[in-house]
Amino acid sequence: MDVLEAAFAAVWPKGGGKFTPYLMLTPAIVLVGTLVVGLLYIGDSSLRVLDRSTFLFSDYWTLDNYIRALSEPFIFTVVWRSLMGAVIVTIVTLMLAFPYAYIMVRTPSSFVRKFLLIALFLPFFIGQVVRAYGWLIILGNQGIVNDVLGLVGVEPLRLLFNYPAVLFGLVQYMLPFAVLMLAPALTAIPEEIEAASGSLGASWVKTMTHIVLPMAKPGLIGAGLVVLTLSLTDFAMPAILGGGTQDFIANAIYDQFFRTSDQGFGSTLALLLIALGSILVGVIFAVFGAGTLALDGSRK
Repeated sequence: MDVLEAAFAAVWPKGGGKFTPYLMLTPAIVLVGTLVVGLLYIGDSSLRVLDRSTFLFSDYWTLDNYIRALSEPFIFTVVWRSLMGAVIVTIVTLMLAFPYAYIMVRTPSSFVRKFLLIALFLPFFIGQVVRAYGWLIILGNQGIVNDVLGLVGVEPLRLLFNYPAVLFGLVQYMLPFAVLMLAPALTAIPEEIEAASGSLGASWVKTMTHIVLPMAKPGLIGAGLVVLTLSLTDFAMPAILGGGTQDFIANAIYDQFFRTSDQGFGSTLALLLIALGSILVGVIFAVFGAGTLALDGSRK
C-alpha cells in the first residue's frame, strides 16, 4: 500500500500540481478523440462505393454515395418524415411538459409533488424498447384498448404501425426529459412575481403568458433542443411502433449497415444526419439562444 501511495503521490502531488488540470481533462480528451477518430473513419467509408458483384469497397474516393442520398426519393421521404416527426414531437412534448412541470413545482401539497416525481422518474427504470413493446400490448389489434372498445360494439381500430403511433410513442418517451429540463427553470421564477402580477389586476392567463412563459424561455429552449435531437435520431420507436413502414433516418442507417452491408452508403446517411442535426441546433441557437444549455451562463 505504501508503494501504491507513493506512486500515486508522484503522479498526483498532494495539494495539486501543474499537471493536475490536464489529468482531470484526460477522460474528456480521450472521449472526444475517440469520437473524432470514429467520424474520420465514417467519413472515409462514405467516400467509397460498394461493388455489388464482389461486395468489396472501392479503393478510390467518390461522391457517388452523396449523389445517391440526395437524389433517391426514398431517402428524401425518410429525412422529411424524421424532421417533421421531430418537430411535431417537440411541440407536443413541450405543451404537455410545461403544465406538468409547473404543477409539480408550484403545488403546495407534498403528496402531489411526490406523486408527480415518482411518476416522472418511474419510466427511467424501464427501457425504451420495453416501453415500446408495452404499447404493442396496449394498442394492438387484440390489445387492451381494442378489447375495451369491443365491449361497446366498436370494431378493432388500427392503432399501431403507422405514423401517429410512432409520434405517440416518442412523446411518451421524451416527456420526462422535457419536464426535467423545465422544472429548474420554473423553480428559479419567484412566486412573488406571480402574486404581484395578480395583485396588479392581471388574470392568471395574462400572468402565464406575459410573466411565466418569457421567464421560463431558457428552460423551454433547453428542453426543446434535447427533445428535438433525441427524436430526430431515435431508432426504437419507429422500428417497433412503425412496424418497418415508418422508418426514421436511424432506421435507414441500420438497414444499410446490417441488412444490405453497404457501409459506405450507411456512413453517408450517418454524416447527413449529423449535418441535419447540427444545422437545426445552430438555427435554434441563432434565433432563440442556447437556453439552459448555454455554457457561459448567458441567456438570450
